[in-house]
Amino acid sequence: MKLSSTLFLKPHIPSTISLFSSSKGKSNAKMLPFICFCNMIQSSSYDVANGSYHPTLLQEKENNTVEKTSRKIESIGAFQKLPIVMPSIDILGSALKKARRVSATKGISNIAKREKNKGAKQLDALMKELAVPLRTYVENFPKKTYLHPYESSLIELTLGDGYYEKVLEKVDSLRKRVVSVGKEHASICAKSTSKREAEERLVEGLKKIEEIFAQERKVVDDLLVIAKTLRAMPVVDLETPTLCLVGAPNVGKSSLVHVLSTGKPEVCNYPFTTRGILMGHIVFNYQKFQVTDTPGLLKRHDDDRNNLEKLTLAVLSHLPTAVLYVHDLTGECGTSPSDQFLIYKEIRERFTGHLWLDVVSKYDLMKSSPVVYATDEPSEQLDREMYRKSGPDGAINVSVKTEEGLDELKQRVNELLNLQMAKIVTIDNNNDNNQEKNNQEKVKCWL
Repeated sequence: MKLSSTLFLKPHIPSTISLFSSSKGKSNAKMLPFICFCNMIQSSSYDVANGSYHPTLLQEKENNTVEKTSRKIESIGAFQKLPIVMPSIDILGSALKKARRVSATKGISNIAKREKNKGAKQLDALMKELAVPLRTYVENFPKKTYLHPYESSLIELTLGDGYYEKVLEKVDSLRKRVVSVGKEHASICAKSTSKREAEERLVEGLKKIEEIFAQERKVVDDLLVIAKTLRAMPVVDLETPTLCLVGAPNVGKSSLVHVLSTGKPEVCNYPFTTRGILMGHIVFNYQKFQVTDTPGLLKRHDDDRNNLEKLTLAVLSHLPTAVLYVHDLTGECGTSPSDQFLIYKEIRERFTGHLWLDVVSKYDLMKSSPVVYATDEPSEQLDREMYRKSGPDGAINVSVKTEEGLDELKQRVNELLNLQMAKIVTIDNNNDNNQEKNNQEKVKCWL
């Protein structure tokens, strides 16, 4: 304990009498903040060194608040930190082998006592070998409330609402049952009065524990599938500028990702080709950027959207991305230009905080007189006519087939991602300044 109390106090510290008194012996109240600061350092040294200092209830609440806040501000990448889940059959097989190798405590000469001791120890070993992995899984799979909102949305949309929590609850329930039954039968075996009785109770206990685990071991395999699914999710670096391709289904987003980046998406002529979030990288002047392909959006209310569409909205809602919005005005993608106009208008107004670039794809197929759709309404006829002719103002016309416009697209994307980088740096600097101000205010409160 003396080490902690002297951790920061090796230099000579004046006594409180000299601190309160001037050279003439008068009271010196101006030194009071210095005393408080010394006490704060000493208290911190005790706390760090696990000394005898006991924090007050208020300080405990502050520490708990800081801990909870730090856990909630989770960066992306939690899925790659998930524990390796063993197949349930392997857990059971390994546990049985280790339990059978357990021998009685040395020095017990009485045969009956030695046998019941060995039986109780084997049952306890089997219980622990099954329960410990289950407890590890429950403790190390993160709660959704502590995840980044993007990853929390991925769990819900990929696995289904509540499925993740349900499986973890079942795994924990299985662990509790194994522990309860194991302790019960170990206790029964330990009370045996003869060698034969101890052997019978050992066999009975091993069989019962194995049955309990076998009945519900499917939840462990379900957790294994969850871990594999989540670990395969693409990781987005929040400090690296990201280009997100958005648009209706089958408008050519995947083809542009293939041209722009290292991503290798599936390219087919049917809706919802992209069945998840696909990640790739773009390199401009030796600088690496991220690019993501998202499932297409249809013209409908959010409540009617499927999970693929909700994945796209989750990316736009929770990740600091620049948007490359892709339009197909040829009439061949399955979504009419009129519907695309309404989808684009809704998304553009909804996510105004994103940097934006519009692209009209399949330009080689466009004709001078696009198809007129009967869904047009007179009130929006002019806007839709302009949209059908050339897309939004400032849109780039590109064709992957003829490579028309691709050089301009790459140049504009490079400029857009550099702007996104500057935006990320500005946000980080603002966050650092705010954190520094908060720390200064805490120091003032302590003084």
